[in-house]
Amino acid sequence: MSRFLILVDRLYKISDPNHQDYGLHLSKEFAFLSPLFALLTYCKFREVDDFARPHSNALDMFNQWLHAHSIDSGSVTLSSAQDWATFTVPVSQAEVMLNSEFHIYHHQTSGRRVIRTLEYSLPGLLTEYIDTIQPTTYFGSGTSENDIGNPLKKRRSGAQSSAASKSSLSSSGSAPNVSSCLFEDDFYLWTPACLSSLYHFDTYIPQATDQNALGVVSYAGDCQNMDDLQAFFKEYKPDAINSSFTVEIVNNGTYGTDCQGEGTLDVEHADSLSYPTPIVVYAVGGEPPFIPDSLSPDDTNEPYLDWVMYVLNQTNPPQTFSTSYADDEQSVPPDYAIRVCNSFAQLGARGVSLLFGSGDAGVGGGSCLSNDGTNQTRFQPLFPASCPFVTTVGGTVGFPEEASGVAPGSQFTTGGGFSNYFSRPSYQSSVVMQYLEAQGTLYPGLFNTSGRAYPDVAAQGNSLHTIEAAVVALLNDYLISEGRPPLGFLNPWLYEKGYQGLNDISNGSNPGCGTNGFTAGIGWDPLTGFGTPNFELLQTLL
Repeated sequence: MSRFLILVDRLYKISDPNHQDYGLHLSKEFAFLSPLFALLTYCKFREVDDFARPHSNALDMFNQWLHAHSIDSGSVTLSSAQDWATFTVPVSQAEVMLNSEFHIYHHQTSGRRVIRTLEYSLPGLLTEYIDTIQPTTYFGSGTSENDIGNPLKKRRSGAQSSAASKSSLSSSGSAPNVSSCLFEDDFYLWTPACLSSLYHFDTYIPQATDQNALGVVSYAGDCQNMDDLQAFFKEYKPDAINSSFTVEIVNNGTYGTDCQGEGTLDVEHADSLSYPTPIVVYAVGGEPPFIPDSLSPDDTNEPYLDWVMYVLNQTNPPQTFSTSYADDEQSVPPDYAIRVCNSFAQLGARGVSLLFGSGDAGVGGGSCLSNDGTNQTRFQPLFPASCPFVTTVGGTVGFPEEASGVAPGSQFTTGGGFSNYFSRPSYQSSVVMQYLEAQGTLYPGLFNTSGRAYPDVAAQGNSLHTIEAAVVALLNDYLISEGRPPLGFLNPWLYEKGYQGLNDISNGSNPGCGTNGFTAGIGWDPLTGFGTPNFELLQTLL
């Protein structure tokens, strides 16, 4: 068994509420004893880095390869686990090292020029240890110079940036039984006070703000408008006026000044709903490998690996992260997606909860054509939403809540579906099979019935992922204040126990790809997962 598989085995044990090691997260700083470690009768709980670190044979062969090509080890930047290396060499040397020929390729539409090769090879014994080398053979058509800095992403989980999210009244709905919810012109104004009442955390006061934090991840130069933020607090959260957040710059990420996008809305909700929990914004730069498809001919994908490697190198990262970005899974090279997803597992093992939006285009946007050369119509799952080591959040509208996409005035359609890259994890096997069996023969050939299914949970409106992340951050605050470990990787707990603290959403559909999409039902479904949070009930389940 590889070290990484041992890490995953360990991750599932410490994330399983029925296992005696539940909550015993791994750390970068210290180790302690356990008789239950896989493959050994006793040994230390090692740091996450120890599990992720390649075998010494792999490191030796890699270093010998570098030495054979006169690469100074001092010029190579290694991750803390020594499982990711970054270095720069002239193209001529890369050609020798990779037994390849690189050329300059020019994209006629975008005007972008990239240096790529059509093929490369490594020494035979080294091949089995290398996941991916970039940039090499993946041809993203690239973003034109005129698009650089454009904060609009094709797959944000919501696109509204008003002071408070609006959602229409469900056709069968009635007004929420909370006085703090405003109803104007057939729309609910989902203010922080309304959302906290709706999800039952309006009376909770954070107690562990010196030990707990909520991270918000931004790409593509997204930033936060401080004037808007303070105006939002003045109107909807007066006790948070003059509060702020810290910014971490990752991989030369840009933190712009023209902050009009959803980045502001993300922090407004994260801060106001979890206040006074500290907020940390990660502004991430970089350009990942990319495979164009009909919806995304240009590379607007996010460099998730740059971000996760940065956080893995941090000694004390935030316990909860909210990320509103997602890309068509097929536009992400499989080896890159697997590498990113595996790195998310490393974070989960350290007690970090990762929440991603499920997207806003139902089962797929645009023509939904596959990019494998066959041009077949297929549902288009999103990544990282499809990674089994993250918690994916779907969207609801109205009150009573229903899956976004069916109520009059809905502004987006909740994403949901089944991965083509990742198989279905054991923690969700039974509930997903129940859903599929109840649906019968559904859209044969359009989706992978054995893939990782998402979302796992849901929340109201455009900032669904941030709302759910705020709830998780407050649950972590509660645990930490009692001297208990944070939740960490949520899904095994959610599917085994936590679902009892969620409001089941059984009405709605998520159309896309020329179909009606999936339909909601009793229990888990690929629109809203197990449903929306009830903080007080979730507290009792911890």
